[in-house]
Amino acid sequence: MTNISGTLKSIRDIMWQDTGLNGDAQRIEQLGWMLFLKIFSDKDFEMEMLSTKYKSPIPIELQWANWAGDDEGMTGDELLEFIDRKLFPTLRNINVHSGNKRALIVREVFEGNHNYMKSGTNIRKVLNKLNEIDFNKAKDRHAFGELYENILKELQSAGKSGEFYTPRAITQFITDMIDPKLGEKILDPACGTGGFLTCVIEHLLKQANNVEDRQSIGENLAGWEYKPLPYLLATTNLILHDIEVPNITFRDALDQPLTNYTEKHRVNAILANPPFGGIVANNNEANFPQTFRTKESADLFLIMMIHLLKQGGRAGIVLPDGSLTGEGVKQRVRQRLLEECNLHTIIRLPNSVFQPYATVATNLLFFEKGKPTKEIWYYEHRMPEGYKAYSKTKSIQVKEFDPIKKWWKKRKESDVCWKVNIQAIKDRGYDLDIKNPTKQEEVHEYSSVELMELLHQSFLKSDKLLKQLKEAVR
Repeated sequence: MTNISGTLKSIRDIMWQDTGLNGDAQRIEQLGWMLFLKIFSDKDFEMEMLSTKYKSPIPIELQWANWAGDDEGMTGDELLEFIDRKLFPTLRNINVHSGNKRALIVREVFEGNHNYMKSGTNIRKVLNKLNEIDFNKAKDRHAFGELYENILKELQSAGKSGEFYTPRAITQFITDMIDPKLGEKILDPACGTGGFLTCVIEHLLKQANNVEDRQSIGENLAGWEYKPLPYLLATTNLILHDIEVPNITFRDALDQPLTNYTEKHRVNAILANPPFGGIVANNNEANFPQTFRTKESADLFLIMMIHLLKQGGRAGIVLPDGSLTGEGVKQRVRQRLLEECNLHTIIRLPNSVFQPYATVATNLLFFEKGKPTKEIWYYEHRMPEGYKAYSKTKSIQVKEFDPIKKWWKKRKESDVCWKVNIQAIKDRGYDLDIKNPTKQEEVHEYSSVELMELLHQSFLKSDKLLKQLKEAVR
């Protein structure tokens, strides 16, 4: 079997030598489109072998084997010109009216991504390394799938791109608690790199007994993503998980009036980490009823997700503390959630779960549509002993949720969990930011260095929000 880990390390080393790549996000995007095309082409070959009726949507001269597959093939300026002048322009304008759904995936991937590398010689070296991996071999594909998760994890520290990655421990825990079933319609309306979708696939595969069951997984699973890089990475992620035609739509989830979503669009379950802290673009808040209009994306996503659930449908989502409190629109959003859904559980997470991308406190909300909330259970997830904060090298782990899973079915109050009845929440103006009543408030004494860093981060956030406001009012 190919040494996948060694191959990826070699590719990373080659890419760092190229003057066109600047930072982790660009490197991952560059590797992303190359991986996509290699994986897509390997899948095309497999599908052509299985059916004489199947034809690849990619023109013959642009298929991987005919320009990238020969280790002694094009290189240098010739290869660079071919990629920039032929490959990208053609695939961005590929015929999507042929009835082959895979053609649309190719076009959308190449419309939003770029070739950053400046050396055709370096590109050839990367292509030759990728040729060492055969994605039609189960062992190669499985080994690479595990490493692909690490590639996606690197986004967490890649500046603003960190917003597209949700830690595996979070996606796995929410999936386990929602417990999707074969045949159910599942949606992630802000799917990022596909973390929730792949967890659901793995969860459903354990229930599959035949080919029809496995096929139904891809047919009933959908994701929406509006940024090119995560769309590319999520699509590749699902193909790696044997979904031939990933049902990921390249679009802004908030770009349509809420009334456009009727019963046929509704789903059995939603698992999501919607964007928060951002300002809604293109006046998309106008797509929502007047009483819920706001520039805060997380609040609009919450209203939309409530609307998209079928009666009896369930959701497990990530929300910041800011969505649990506040007056005006925020209060009305929470009131609708509690009146239309049974918000039965809130898991309070430590501030550092999403570091270094975000340091805000976050929560996992679990609710079921169709019955109003009568009481909410809170569980305070604490970091492992000896941890002051999660970090790149000490991220949250799946096993940390084992005590919560054990508590889930037989709930009792303790020093980390408590319940609040709906009347108490109404009396608070539907404020859900309820602290652990058994925990004394901690007083943190900051050093001067820590205070300066906090101030610096505050200024950066203020500058970012000011820039977003200026763009919104233009």
